[in-house]
Amino acid sequence: MTALPILYSFRRCPYAMRARLALAVSGQACELREVVLKNKPQGLLLASPKGTVPVLVLPSGQVLEQSLDIMLWALAQHDPEGWLNPSNGTVADMLALIAECDGPFKQALDRCKYPGRYPDADAALARAQAVDWLQTLESRLTECTGLFGDRATLADMAIAPFVRQFAGIDAAWWSAQPWPRLQAWLAQWQSNPLFDHVMPKLPAWLDGTEGVLFPNGAGVAD
Repeated sequence: MTALPILYSFRRCPYAMRARLALAVSGQACELREVVLKNKPQGLLLASPKGTVPVLVLPSGQVLEQSLDIMLWALAQHDPEGWLNPSNGTVADMLALIAECDGPFKQALDRCKYPGRYPDADAALARAQAVDWLQTLESRLTECTGLFGDRATLADMAIAPFVRQFAGIDAAWWSAQPWPRLQAWLAQWQSNPLFDHVMPKLPAWLDGTEGVLFPNGAGVAD
């Protein structure tokens, strides 16, 4: 596997999740190393001292440390489902929406999901901020089943892992919200075979050992 890109990942991390989605749909083989973030292996820290996931180490030695950069790299190799060619809008439009997700929405999400980490934060304000942004997604889905048309795009796949995380804070509350289109959009994303394909439970990778081949072929577009 030494000739393949090496992906350091953590199964439940939404950033790592969206990187795996793009690698899988592109059919880009890599060596996946599942890490335990509370006990980060030296291999990860040597590749990326910041110690966060995902990290993709290319055979050339180039290191991609941002999930969106990994998605764009993978799709530049092969984009069989046209994630970079939305029916509505442009790549720049998608990147702008993803930036809203990764910025204000992610900040509000963290304060709702991990209140103990932010003792001085206003939880009610954070919830209101998250709700406001989710309502904009509901509005975007009025005429199409996706955020930029009626098929999945880079934006859908990059944003859905974070909406999933927010929905999981309180499933009953989420189901009670007046967001039928957004709820259906998330359910459709989670029912996609590609989602199951990128969520295998793997043992933690240990320094000096090989990871596992990813993707293994099942549910991956040609």
